[in-house]
Amino acid sequence: MSQHRPLKSGDHVYLIDGSGYIFRAYHALPPLTRKSDGLPVGAVQGFCNMLWKLLKDMKAGEKPTHLAVIFDKSEQTFRKRIYADYKAHRPDPPADLIPQFGLIRQATRAFNVACIEQDDYEADDLIATYARQAAEKGATVRIVSSDKDLMQLVTDKVKLYDTMKDKEIGAAEVLEKFGVAPGKVVDVQALAGDSVDNVPGVPGIGVKTGAQLITEFGSLEALLERAAEIKQQKRRENLIQFADQARISKQLVTLVQDMKVDHPLDTFMVDEPRASELIGFCKTMEFASLMRRVAADLSADAAEIEAVPVTIKGWPPEGAAIGTPAPAARPAYVEKRKADPQHEATRTVFAAVEEKPKISVAEKLAAIPFTPAGYQTVIDKDGLERWVSRIIEEGQVAIDIAPTAYDPMQAELAGIALSVAPGEACYVPVGHRAGDGLDFGGSDIRQLPIADLITLLKPVLEDPSILKIGQNLKVAALIFRRLGIALRSIEDTMLMSYALESGLNGHGRDELAQKHLGHKPIAYKEVAGTGKSAVSFDKVPLDRATHYAAESADITIRLWLLFHERLAREHKTTVYQTLERPLVPVLAAMEREGILVDRAVLARLSGEFATSGARIEKQVYELAGETFNIGSPKQLGDILFGRMGLTGGRKTQTGAWSTDSDVLEDLAGQGIDLARQVLDWRQLSKLRSTYTDALPAFINPDTGRVHTSYALAATSTGRLSSNDPNLQNIPVRTEEGRRIRTAFIAPKGAKLISADYSQIELRVLAHVADIPQLRKAFADGLDIHAMTASEMFGVPVKGMDPAVRRRAKAINFGIIYGISAFGLANQLGIPREEAANYIKTYFQRFPGIKDYMDSTRKEAREKGYVETIFGRRCHFPRITSPNASERSFMERAAINAPIQGAAADIIRRAMIRMPDALAKAGLGARMLLQVHDELIFEALDAEVEALKTLVKDVMEKAPEPAVKLAVPLAVDARAAHNWEEAH
Repeated sequence: MSQHRPLKSGDHVYLIDGSGYIFRAYHALPPLTRKSDGLPVGAVQGFCNMLWKLLKDMKAGEKPTHLAVIFDKSEQTFRKRIYADYKAHRPDPPADLIPQFGLIRQATRAFNVACIEQDDYEADDLIATYARQAAEKGATVRIVSSDKDLMQLVTDKVKLYDTMKDKEIGAAEVLEKFGVAPGKVVDVQALAGDSVDNVPGVPGIGVKTGAQLITEFGSLEALLERAAEIKQQKRRENLIQFADQARISKQLVTLVQDMKVDHPLDTFMVDEPRASELIGFCKTMEFASLMRRVAADLSADAAEIEAVPVTIKGWPPEGAAIGTPAPAARPAYVEKRKADPQHEATRTVFAAVEEKPKISVAEKLAAIPFTPAGYQTVIDKDGLERWVSRIIEEGQVAIDIAPTAYDPMQAELAGIALSVAPGEACYVPVGHRAGDGLDFGGSDIRQLPIADLITLLKPVLEDPSILKIGQNLKVAALIFRRLGIALRSIEDTMLMSYALESGLNGHGRDELAQKHLGHKPIAYKEVAGTGKSAVSFDKVPLDRATHYAAESADITIRLWLLFHERLAREHKTTVYQTLERPLVPVLAAMEREGILVDRAVLARLSGEFATSGARIEKQVYELAGETFNIGSPKQLGDILFGRMGLTGGRKTQTGAWSTDSDVLEDLAGQGIDLARQVLDWRQLSKLRSTYTDALPAFINPDTGRVHTSYALAATSTGRLSSNDPNLQNIPVRTEEGRRIRTAFIAPKGAKLISADYSQIELRVLAHVADIPQLRKAFADGLDIHAMTASEMFGVPVKGMDPAVRRRAKAINFGIIYGISAFGLANQLGIPREEAANYIKTYFQRFPGIKDYMDSTRKEAREKGYVETIFGRRCHFPRITSPNASERSFMERAAINAPIQGAAADIIRRAMIRMPDALAKAGLGARMLLQVHDELIFEALDAEVEALKTLVKDVMEKAPEPAVKLAVPLAVDARAAHNWEEAH
C-alpha cells in the first residue's frame, strides 16, 4: 500500500480470508486456461472478479479505510507441535489449483492491496490479531469470510461478512450456529472436534450437545472438573477419559490474538490501484473483460492500455508458469485448428453479457439461444479433427452417446454428440444403417468409420486434463469400455442435480432442461417414432439424429455450468465429489463384471414352484368351495366378502372389493386359511414370473452372466436401485426366496464373498439420536435386540424367551421406519392396543429417540428437507400437505431419511474406496453386487481369507475421516460357492 497513517477511532478495517476466497473462486467457475500456453487461471480470474466486486460495490458508509488479504503461508505451524496429526487428513489441493496460488498473491498486489502471510501461524491467527488491534483503537472490523472458526472473534466491533449471501454475521448468527455466544465458541469446538482439520474433540459429543453442556456448566474447564456429575454414563465416561484430548483441542481451535506481526496494521491504508500494474496483470492473464472494466474505472484510454507491457515486473512468479502437460497427440491437432465463426459468436455473446453488473449464469445462458440449424453433422476425419482441436483448446467437452439398444452390455454405438460451449454442438454418426424399408437415409449413408472415431477420440476421452461432461455417464462408460476406451475425468449433470435437488424432481435430461433452462427439447419419440413404427437410433435419418443428439449435448454443457456454480454456492460440492461422481466408474465396473447364474438351478426351482403352486390352487378351491381365477382380484373379493361374508373388507374406487396384501394379511391374522393360502400362491407366482422364469432371459450370451443396472439417482435417500433385473428385491424372509439365491454362483476355483453391515441403521440411529443405552450396547458388542427387550420388559438377557427378543427386534427396526401400532400389531400378530403399549414403553425407555423424531419432523416442516451426517440433503416438499395421510407419510419418510441416507452414504464411501484397496493389496477379486447393506465379491479360493479381512476393514472404516461415529460399525463377511450359503 502506498499510504501509511495510524489507525484511529471510526476507521473501517476489512480483513479478507484469502484461502476462503481462493477456494470459492476455484469451485464457482468452470476450469479456465490461458490460451497462449495452457496455464490454469480459473481461480485467479474468479479471485480477481470477487475482489473487484467487493471494492466497487461497497456503500459509502461501509468503504474500508484499511484493507488486507490474509493468506496461509505454510501448513507447518505451531499447532503441529501441539498435535502432530492436526490437519493430517486434509487432501492435497487440486493439481490445477497449485500453480495459481502464487498468481493470486500477485493479483492482490496488482490491485494495490496488502498481501499478508507469516511463518508459523495460520491466516486465522493473523486475522484475529489484527481484528483485536483494530477494535482496541476504536475501529470497526469486517472479516470477509463465513468460516465458522472465525466466529469466535465476533464482538460489537468485529463482524464477519459472507459475500456470497451478502450477509453480515454477528453475535445472533453465531448463537444460532453454535448455540452459545461467540466467547464460548472455542469451548464447544473443543468438545465437538473437527473432522476436516482433524481436531479430536470428545467422542460422542457434537455441536448441539456441546452447547448444552457449556451452557449448563459455564466453561470447558468447569465441565471437565465436574464431569462426574453427568448422568448419561457413556458421555460421563468419555468426558473423563478424553479430558486431556479436549484441552488439546481447545488449544488447536483457539485463535492467537496477540502474535507479533511482521506488517503493522497502519500499513493497510486503502489506495486506488495503479493502472499500469493492474492492467498489465490483466493483459498477462488474458482477462480481457476485467481489463476493460478496470481501464474504464481508472480512466485509462486505449493508448495507455496498449502501452502497458504484457510482462510486468517480477512476472511470472517462481513456479507459476505451469500448464497441464499436453498429450503426445496434441501438437498434430493444434496444427489443424481453424477459426470457428459460431464459437467466436458465442464468445462475443458471453463477453457482452459479462459487462452487465451482477448477472447470473442462468442469465448468461439465456442470452445464447438453442439453434438446431447450426448443429453440425460430422462425417469425415477432418471435421472430427477440428472438433478434437476445439476440445483440447477448451479443456472440456459435453458428450452424449447414441446407442443402438437399451442394454449397454449389448448395444452398439450409432454415434456420439459433442459440445464445447453453449450453442456449439455436433453429431458424429458411425453406426447408422438403412431403415427396414423405410426412407431413413437409404443404404448409402455417409458417416465416419468407427475405427477412425476411436483413434481420434480415445486420447481425448482418456486424457485426465480434459473434463468429460455427461448426463448419466455410467452408460457411456460401459459402452466406451467395450470399445477399449477408459473414460477419465468426468462430470455428471444427473448426479449434480441429484446432490442439489434429491426429492424435489426427477433428474432426467428433458425435465432438467425445462426446469432450469426454460427449454423443451425434442422428444426421443419425435425422431425414433412410437409403437410399431418405432425404430432404433441407428435407423434414424442423420438430420433428425443430429438435432436430437447435438441438442442433448448442448443441454448438458449448459446444465453443467449452472450446477457447477450452485454446488459451491449451496455447499453441496463435497456431497457430489465424495458420494456421487466417484461412484460412476465403480458401478460401471460392477455392471460390466456381472454375476454367474446357474440355469439348471433356476429351471429346477421353477418346476418345484409350479408344482407347489398347483397344490396350493387345489387347496384354495377346496376352501372356497368352487374354482375361480385366483389371479383375479375381483373374483377373489366377491368370494371373500360377497359369498363368504367376511368382515374387514374395503372397496376400491371402482367399487370392487380390495384384495391387497394388507387386506389378506389382516384376514390371515384372524385365522382365515383361504387368505393365507392365496398369499402363499401369490408369493410363489411372483417368484416364478419375476425370477426363476425371467432370469435366464437376462443372461448375456457373450459373458454367460447377469448384468444388473444400478440407478444412482432414483431414491431420495441415496440408496441405489437395481434394474433389469432387480437383484435387490429377491425375498430373503421365506425359504423359497432364499433358494433363488442358490442360483447365483462362483465359477470353478472361486468363491462368492458376502460382506454385510450388521444393524447399520440402528447404529446410525444410536449416533444421530444420541441414545446412551444403544451406544453402550453396540460398544460392548451386546445382542442389541435382547438388550432392548431387557430395557423394555424388565427381563434378564440370560435365558430370554426368543419370542420376547423377536418382539423387541420388530420394534427396533419398525421404529426406524415410523411403524404404527396397526403395522406392529399385524407384524407380531397381537392386538393393536398391545402394540401401541409396546411403542409407548419403547419411547419411555429410550426418550432420545422420541426427541430425535420430534426435532427431525419439526426441521423438515420448517426447511422442507433433512440432511444426513455426510451432508446429503433429502427434500420433502409435500410435508406440509393439507392431506393428512400424505403429510403423515412424508413425516415418517423425513424421520427415516437421515438414518437410511447415512447408511446409504456409508456403503457408497466403502464402494468408492474398494477398487484402490484391492489394487493396493494386489488382489484380483472383483466387486459384483450391492444389495442395500451388503456387498458381493468374487475371488479365487486362494484370495478368500485376505479379501474377507480387507473388505471388513474398508467397510468398517468407511465413514472416516468425514464422520467419526459414536458407535463401531460391524461387518460380517462369509464365503461360499453360492450367494445364499455366503449370506
